Amino acid sequence: MKLKVFRYDGESGKGGKSGKFHYDSFEIESGPGMTVLSALFKIQEELDDSLAFRYSCRGAVCGSCGMLINKVPRLACRTQVEYLLKGEGQVKLRPFPGMEETVSWDPEEEVLVEPLPNLAKIKDLIVDMDKFFKFYRAVEPTFKPASKAPEKERLMDHEAVSELEKYTNCVLCASCVGACPISGKKGDEGEGEEAKGEIKEFLGPAALAKLYRFHIDPREADDDSRLLLANDKSGWWGCEFNANCKAVCPKGVPPILGIGKARREVQKLGKEPK
Repeated sequence: MKLKVFRYDGESGKGGKSGKFHYDSFEIESGPGMTVLSALFKIQEELDDSLAFRYSCRGAVCGSCGMLINKVPRLACRTQVEYLLKGEGQVKLRPFPGMEETVSWDPEEEVLVEPLPNLAKIKDLIVDMDKFFKFYRAVEPTFKPASKAPEKERLMDHEAVSELEKYTNCVLCASCVGACPISGKKGDEGEGEEAKGEIKEFLGPAALAKLYRFHIDPREADDDSRLLLANDKSGWWGCEFNANCKAVCPKGVPPILGIGKARREVQKLGKEPK
């Protein structure tokens, strides 16, 4: 079997940003159950030790090996090569940056591996996650209890737990951001700080799903502060409901459901942004 792999070195060229990339093809022997991550390791160990990719599997950091595999954002550690070559597990997605054809490849004979779209490339399959985590921190993803700690535990009913679990399963792999047609686009210049030259971008499905998770947590303060934190075009109102985020999430997190519910709550409060 063959792997066609995106190659790029952001440190090469004048000024440290050449912007040039190419694809290398590697032919390897695949075995039962071989994953894309295992194939990349095989290439690195036997054919080209300069191949760069990120992973922390089996190191309690699930989600670090998110890549664009056969034009779909996936986790390399759980995507089997044989599965791809058989044409199984195809995902229908709305067009997004990175989906366009940049190289010819035969999905019946090759597996195409590229870095996640919408994030700056560093080297080969490694992308810069700084912006992703900047947006994640912007939604204040820490628990803010409504009261002092009780003597035992804070109890929740089963319905609340089930609703929370839809959003707490996120492993921060950024697959949803890579598949989002809106993430990475520059927004309109706003008032105040934005008018000074900073242009706000869409926070993205991962950050908004996390924000909604804290908003609906019954153990938090019963107010609208979380809801209104993203009450603008860079937040709830920037989503166009393409549904790619839900389709590619390896843990089944549905950001668009939370975003839709948040919008309806804001409308009930009569605080939609003008």
